[in-house]
Amino acid sequence: MQSVLFTLPNVITLARLCAVPAVVWLVIQHRLDIAFLVFVGAGISDALDGWLARVRNARSVIGAMLDPVADKALLVSVYVTLAYIDVLPDWLAILVVFRDLLIVGGLIMLSLMGSTPAIQPLLVSKLNTLMQIALAGVALLLAGFGLDGGWLLPALITCVTLTTIASGAAYVRDASRKLSA
Repeated sequence: MQSVLFTLPNVITLARLCAVPAVVWLVIQHRLDIAFLVFVGAGISDALDGWLARVRNARSVIGAMLDPVADKALLVSVYVTLAYIDVLPDWLAILVVFRDLLIVGGLIMLSLMGSTPAIQPLLVSKLNTLMQIALAGVALLLAGFGLDGGWLLPALITCVTLTTIASGAAYVRDASRKLSA
C-alpha cells in the first residue's frame, strides 16, 4: 500500500469531501433537487475511487483513511441538515450521530487502554450504512422533486432506526468482549 496523497482515487475522495459543505448549503437553502444530484454524484465517486484504486493498484494508506471519513462526513451532514429543515426527524439524526460518536469514542478508549482495535465492519453495520444511504437519497429525492413516497419514507426511517440501534449495540458488545478478554 502506498503512502502517496495525490493518486487519482485520493483526488476523487478529496473532491467528495469538498462536496460536503456544498450539500449542507444546498439543503439549508432548500435546493434539495440539486443536493440530491450532488449526493448521487458523491455515491458514484465513492464507487469510482474504490474501483480505480483496485484496477490501477493505487491503494494508499491515506485513501484507506480518507474514504470512510468522506463517506461519514457526507452522510452525517445530510442527516443533520435534513433534520434541521424538518425532512427527517431530529431524533433520527441524533441517533445516527450518537452511534458514530459511540463507535469512534469506543475505538479511542480501546486504543488508550492499550488494545489495538481491528476496525472490521460488521454485517449489521454494512446493512445500516446501506439503509442510511437509501434513506438519505430517498428523502432528498422526494423532498427535492416534490414527490410523495407514501409508505417508503416511514419504512426507511424504521429500518434505519432498527439497524442503527442494532449496529451500535453490536459494536458495544464487541468492545466489551475485548475489554474483558
